[in-house]
Amino acid sequence: MARRYDPERRERIIDAAIRIVELKGIGALSHRTVAAEAGVPLGSTTYHFAGLDDLLVASLEQVCGGPRGAMKDWEEVLAAQAQPVAQGSAAEGPGPQKRRPLADVLTDLMEEYAHGGRGRIRLEYELYLAALRRPALQPVAAAWLDEMVEVIGRHTADVATARVLVALIDGLLLQLLLTDRPFDRRAVRSTLARVTGET
Repeated sequence: MARRYDPERRERIIDAAIRIVELKGIGALSHRTVAAEAGVPLGSTTYHFAGLDDLLVASLEQVCGGPRGAMKDWEEVLAAQAQPVAQGSAAEGPGPQKRRPLADVLTDLMEEYAHGGRGRIRLEYELYLAALRRPALQPVAAAWLDEMVEVIGRHTADVATARVLVALIDGLLLQLLLTDRPFDRRAVRSTLARVTGET
């Protein structure tokens, strides 16, 4: 009997891997658990992904990128609302909306991200930090970092400031996950403003 062609099977396998990592962590990921979660034969997972690193790379690419994921949203919001730090004063944006300080817009984005579900943040950071021990993930994680720096850097005086902001955002979000405390808008805004030089 001929095998039925299923063009969406690869995507279902990736989605299943993402669900497993989100709910149980990378330690629970295996070809067997992914096949069961995706509802596909075990051979399908090894057909599409020779090793778990291949599956993790595809998962990280989808989480970080598909299509460019959360960074696309951040890019659009920053372009529409944030005044470049170098300007130093509120500038008119497109339409009647005034541009706001970068620290305010970044705080809004982080708060929205945090309220979107800690499971999703946990998933993204678990995949991102897995690159520390899995070299196959490092290019994807580095590209994610570079993209964040590029997007935020369009609104800072220089690339160095953008890099510090990205590191700070990562640190604040990781602390949020580790402590399970509520998002403290005032503290986050104040911390970001110290880097941007805004009051």
